[in-house]
Amino acid sequence: MAGSTPARLKVILGENNIEKLTLPNGIPESLEDLLGTIKTTFGLKDILRLQYMDQDFGNDFFNLNSTTELQNLGTIKVIHQQTNPPLISDLQSTSSLSISFESDDGASGASNDTIIVSSPESVSSRTQQWPEDFAIPQFSYDTELQLERGNTEYRVSQKMLTLSSRMLSDILKRVAEEIYRYKAYPEDAHFCTAAEALIKRHPCLKEPGSFNGCYGWKQRLKYKMANYRTQLKLQGCPELCVNSLKSKATTDTYPAKKVKKPKRSEANFYPSFPTGETLDSMEKVRLELLTEIGIRDNERVIENKMANTFAYRRHEVVNQEPSIQELKDRWPALFTQKEINTEFQRLMAVPLEGKFMAQLDMHSSQLIKVIRAKGGATRQKIANIMDTLDQTVDINHRRECVLKALTIFLGEDADGLIKEYLDCGADDVQRDLGQVTMAVFVIRKEGRDCRTHLQTLASSSRV
Repeated sequence: MAGSTPARLKVILGENNIEKLTLPNGIPESLEDLLGTIKTTFGLKDILRLQYMDQDFGNDFFNLNSTTELQNLGTIKVIHQQTNPPLISDLQSTSSLSISFESDDGASGASNDTIIVSSPESVSSRTQQWPEDFAIPQFSYDTELQLERGNTEYRVSQKMLTLSSRMLSDILKRVAEEIYRYKAYPEDAHFCTAAEALIKRHPCLKEPGSFNGCYGWKQRLKYKMANYRTQLKLQGCPELCVNSLKSKATTDTYPAKKVKKPKRSEANFYPSFPTGETLDSMEKVRLELLTEIGIRDNERVIENKMANTFAYRRHEVVNQEPSIQELKDRWPALFTQKEINTEFQRLMAVPLEGKFMAQLDMHSSQLIKVIRAKGGATRQKIANIMDTLDQTVDINHRRECVLKALTIFLGEDADGLIKEYLDCGADDVQRDLGQVTMAVFVIRKEGRDCRTHLQTLASSSRV
């Protein structure tokens, strides 16, 4: 079934973790390409193998040895052969988290370069965004026994379970801890999702007087979450202590004034320092980085130290709000293509390039339809680009054409935004990079696929 016809696959990543994979160019011809696409799309780093659901054998799963076994709307299961790093909600130390970004060969390739994402022995790092399907955690043994019995009785007689104060406290505490794994300051929609997931898993907990069966649970979770934050603040959690009155300036000593919390879905907005590290030790590492960046073939050392100082850098950004230029002066190693990708992964728990390319590929067909429907002068400007798009099957070239056409469609100057080079020296490109605020640089090598770089620079904007 491999081919150019668009396809969609159901991907089972784990228990209660199922995603939809859209393949605009059809199912890849090789198993390696499919593995690379899955790793890039879902930010996986482990050594993986795949299984597919065979309808001829009662929907059992078999090891996938060739993509010819797959068909549109089929189901595949991801088998992890190396354990993923745990989420750090249980306040245990973790090892460094590695993520593979896609290579220059396109969405179906995965880079062999390993980048260090998490700070060593950090106890507050989050490794993923709020899940699409919120998973209710396991409660204490006696609570689970009563819930199981209550669910059985509910299915028979629709009778609700009467909760003891101890059981109610256990449920609220465990769910609040699970919420904190993803959000320290969840919004109303997050509480709704958690409450709905709770009564879906344990229908005996539904509230007969509620319009949706869980409004009361949502309100209880809000109060419990506020109390849980207070407890963590007393334990010295940096993410919460930053908003204490003691940490604010004299003119801002009001609880609701200048609250510092994620506003753009940052997963690790204000992480804690690695175990044993202090402001002085972190500043020492920062000064060492200024020296290390001038040494050739020293990328691995720089990556390690940038990962180790992530929390220090975030504290500086949140507390001092430096300009981009000030940040460049203090952290020059941050302003490289690879390190920007890595820093974004640390902050947002989302692979920047991999996610962007996957979303671009997924929406390309719709974007092309909208662009082709445009008339007038815009249609004439993009005519050559559309002709090139129709004649190529290379994923890099197709992405390039879509981005160029979209730029013109939006009324922007494509020539000013996209710079193209053919067999050009690195020094020439680097010199031009320094002269622009933002541009997409397409570097072509004779006989090889193009490589695209996004360069963004600024001088006085606030972080």
